[in-house]
Amino acid sequence: MRLTVLDERQVEMVHEASLRILREVGVHIPHEDMRRRFREAGAEVNDETARVRIPEQVVEHALASAGKSFTLYGRDRTKTAAFGEGKRNYNSISGEASWIDDETGERRWATLDDVVTAARLGDGLPDLTIVGAMADPHEIPTAYRCVEVAAATLRNTTKPIGLWYHDRASARFLNELYVALAGSKEEAARHPVTYPFLEPISPLRFPYHGIDLLYETAELNLPVPIGPMAQAGMSAPVTLAGTLAQENAEILAGVCITQLIRPGMPVCYGGIPHAFDMRTTQMIFAGPEQALMAVAMTQLGKGRYGLPVYINVGLTDSKTVDAQAGMEAGITLACGALAGADIFGHLGICGVDQATSLDMLMMQHELIGYVERMMEGVRVDEESLAVEVVAEAGLEGSFIAHDHTLAHFREELWFPRLLDRSFYDAWREAGGLTLAERCRREKERLLAEHRPEPLPDDVEREFQRIIADARRHLGGGAREKEEAR
Repeated sequence: MRLTVLDERQVEMVHEASLRILREVGVHIPHEDMRRRFREAGAEVNDETARVRIPEQVVEHALASAGKSFTLYGRDRTKTAAFGEGKRNYNSISGEASWIDDETGERRWATLDDVVTAARLGDGLPDLTIVGAMADPHEIPTAYRCVEVAAATLRNTTKPIGLWYHDRASARFLNELYVALAGSKEEAARHPVTYPFLEPISPLRFPYHGIDLLYETAELNLPVPIGPMAQAGMSAPVTLAGTLAQENAEILAGVCITQLIRPGMPVCYGGIPHAFDMRTTQMIFAGPEQALMAVAMTQLGKGRYGLPVYINVGLTDSKTVDAQAGMEAGITLACGALAGADIFGHLGICGVDQATSLDMLMMQHELIGYVERMMEGVRVDEESLAVEVVAEAGLEGSFIAHDHTLAHFREELWFPRLLDRSFYDAWREAGGLTLAERCRREKERLLAEHRPEPLPDDVEREFQRIIADARRHLGGGAREKEEAR
């Protein structure tokens, strides 16, 4: 049974409203070649304003063409993230500018060393499917930052990875890393290790580089999650239905872009709208509206279009591991899983893109286990109904020592790693630790003990060569130019 918030008629109403937005209002496409492709496909294009009005037939053709399932592979190819197959995946954030320092608890600029730490921790968390870089290193020039981040992440995890792409020039070097890792271009295409995000800018605009770099990633046919972050009341209508319609229109336009670059390119429907807090002028990560819109977007993406779905749940507006964080992340993550989405996150964010917190990731990882046990449901058969066991115990018996209990308790009951269930005295004698303190201790233990398999020597040498080439070809004062702008 799936959790829903829209009936079939309402799903169609949102779909029709989105088509009307694309047909009558259109989207802003600053990329000349993409506008040409839209024109040839039958869209109405104004090159002076860069506005593209997209008719329904172009949208329907793109939806029919788009790849609707794909799998990401770690360098250990037994570690995968499958999309469009009814499985759930969990990922840590691809990168934040700020990092919560372990010693001071204060924010600071993120570094490449933080990427290494985050990747090692993510590699050791069994329920984390995709390991995000979690840090956007401030000390590395933007022009080739993603190349260094990808290499550092791949060195320190054997799972699929997540990172932010920058532009087409750096994407070429990222492709080289993936080919070096896989052994050939064909193997890199068959076993993608990551995917580039296409993030429309609400309302109804697309970034030039976000489109342009897809021409490069299409060489390996990398999947593309399309995820605008329309904010109800700020960059989208304040009504949730209006935000859904606009967000859906932006995603559908993104699907068209991917298919005009390479028909059949796999896509992921990134239904990640948010609400806007009129009191604080801050985006809301985890209010009740987030759960509602995430479920509705899952209904649209999976139910209406047959696409794998990514939603923003399991997040929190809290800046620390506390009751608010647990409440918000837990409720929204459970709703998203019950709705049937393919992936949730990005986990490890502290507040609304305020910083990265490894302690927060530890708490959210515990929630994954809780939610996954919920999703297993209740097994009902003759063995689990246990009528004979009840009869044997009788009216005054106990089940604690029964063979049936010994045979089944491990599969029936979830045992947390971090949540506390001990008696009060035992809890006090063990130090009376809060959940936040237990998260930190477990994080420190994992970082001290877990070491991922290193890259093979020949791959490491090739990584070093590619990074040196990226620095040489893309470095050239890029940071100074960016700061001057």
